[in-house]
Amino acid sequence: MSRIRHVRGSRLVLAGTAATTATLLIAALAPGAAAAGRPTPATALDHAAAALSDHAAALGLTDAQDTEVRDVIVDEDGTQHVRYDRTYRELPVLGGDFVVHLAPGGGFRGADRATDAPISLPTVTPKLSAPRAADLAANVLRAASPGELLKKLTAKPELVVDALHGAPKLAWRTDAAALDPLGNPVARTVLTDAGTGARIDAWDTIESVSGDGESLYGGTVPLETTQSGSSYRLEDPTRGGTYTGDAENRTDLCFLTVCLVRAPATLFTDADNHWGTGKADDRASAAVDAQYGTDATWDYYEDAHGRTGIAGDGKGSYNRVHYGTRYNNAFWDDGCFCMTYGDGDGTTFGPLVSLDVAGHEMSHGVTSKTAALTYSGESGGLNEATSDIFGTLVEWHADNATDPGDYLIGEKVVRDGFGRDALRYMDRPSRDGSSADCWSSAVGDMDVHYSSGVANHFAYLLAEGSGTRTVGGVAYDSPTCDGSTVAGIGRDKLGDIWYRALTVYMTSSTDYAGARAATLSAAGDLYGTDSAEYAAVGAAWSAVYVD
Repeated sequence: MSRIRHVRGSRLVLAGTAATTATLLIAALAPGAAAAGRPTPATALDHAAAALSDHAAALGLTDAQDTEVRDVIVDEDGTQHVRYDRTYRELPVLGGDFVVHLAPGGGFRGADRATDAPISLPTVTPKLSAPRAADLAANVLRAASPGELLKKLTAKPELVVDALHGAPKLAWRTDAAALDPLGNPVARTVLTDAGTGARIDAWDTIESVSGDGESLYGGTVPLETTQSGSSYRLEDPTRGGTYTGDAENRTDLCFLTVCLVRAPATLFTDADNHWGTGKADDRASAAVDAQYGTDATWDYYEDAHGRTGIAGDGKGSYNRVHYGTRYNNAFWDDGCFCMTYGDGDGTTFGPLVSLDVAGHEMSHGVTSKTAALTYSGESGGLNEATSDIFGTLVEWHADNATDPGDYLIGEKVVRDGFGRDALRYMDRPSRDGSSADCWSSAVGDMDVHYSSGVANHFAYLLAEGSGTRTVGGVAYDSPTCDGSTVAGIGRDKLGDIWYRALTVYMTSSTDYAGARAATLSAAGDLYGTDSAEYAAVGAAWSAVYVD
């Protein structure tokens, strides 16, 4: 008779939730199941135990093997399905899992097995040592990240029986993990033949889990996170390992361009993968906005321009929220390749984690990696305008009903004490009291946040056209500087033209005349020099006095 162990307290993964135990599942489902006349999960386990005893040979079970319950499903009609993992001489068997199917009365109907191969090994003593297996796996991880200096690399081997790749054999399953130069985790599981040292297989082991969060400004938003044991990390492996941490109200210690100490970014974790409450007194709520903003920015650049990540190399940045005390700012920092958000003072600004602010700040990173527009004079105004333009396009692309797209910058973060309903206005930038609607020789001497108005005005005219109109429920009025009438060509074409101009034609010293030439070249490349789009670019620049 086979020696079969049934562990009823084994972990059960219930669709889309954290792991729980069979006893919890039974407690939750037994009353309703009994009332409906269906077998309970506990009854299904008893039926399955009997089936394993009666059909051990057909299931390939021997005295050297044990089984462990992974999952129990009871259908509406009472049919039962019990899923098992198995061990061989106390070693996990990869590919040893199987599902037993039972009739409503408990009778054995059959089973599905991951492998039908008999499991019998001459020895479970490996020829290849564990340290050697660890070294081989570490080399595999390094090879998967060519040219990068990995930090804190660890490799933990576990002896297993591999029944997934042909005849069952003794193998080392080694989980290798490290941090890349940006501090993002990289990990692979490597399967190595414990007799010969040959690599059997390898696969990535950082996987995303779909969760959601209650944000301050965007309502309930989806989040891709990483499961770590029984908890979750606010880290997205599908977008280059982007993550969000708590700066714990500390600040960086920097002199000129050198930072001696940086504020922390203590990674946010959560027990149930439902993050934040939508209220500022929950520190995770601002983190939800920041992570969502990073996701939305990544998606915009990838979907609209085929750019993966800020640097275009597939690597994620990270966010720090709760920076400083009552700090009225948010900023991108090339030095840490990270976004930083203050909480605002509560009077003029709330937490500065809105979607358009996130898109704006991270677009400074895109500019840094492409044209590297100098942050002063007219090129500085173009740098700021680039972030306003793309921050706006990120907001439109996200299509969030709670924070719909508009041509207002920072409207979600301003408070009554600020005195107006947005930081900046693209349709008529002078509405903020300081920004320039039209180019003049004095523009280069203005603060870059105000000289940006010329390009913002151009961008609005190119996308929507001149005059009064309502877009997405918001009323705009955009007169031209020369009294002309401009017809818009749409936001998507604006984004395509500006992105190509930024990445192909602009340089660190590009001024407004250079921006006109760059965007005309981009429009010519994309649509032809005799196209309506090309003509519209010239008309929109002339409308703001850039000829």
